[in-house]
Amino acid sequence: MSAGELDKAVQLLVRQIAHWQQPRWAAVATPGNLSRAHLVHRLVQEVANLAADAEGEPRRVVPRLDNDLALPDQLRVVTADLLAAGPGDEALARAAAEVTATRSAL
Repeated sequence: MSAGELDKAVQLLVRQIAHWQQPRWAAVATPGNLSRAHLVHRLVQEVANLAADAEGEPRRVVPRLDNDLALPDQLRVVTADLLAAGPGDEALARAAAEVTATRSAL
């Protein structure tokens, strides 16, 4: 897994969700009973955790903003943080797998 492949996976997901309005974010993702917004925020938190681990820093909670329309930007930011930290192949593969799984569930 390369940084470019992770970046491409994130770009695909962002293109899929960036234009969504609030009703679409509130819809339930498949499978399960979580909203799409909750699922994407969980992805944002996971990528942020991987970035913190790669930096050797403590994990921090990513705030759940009132406006779900900010989620694509949050994902871009935490992905940039992860890539800037110079993660290993395992962290890149895990992040890409999480992005791909989230994209499939949406």
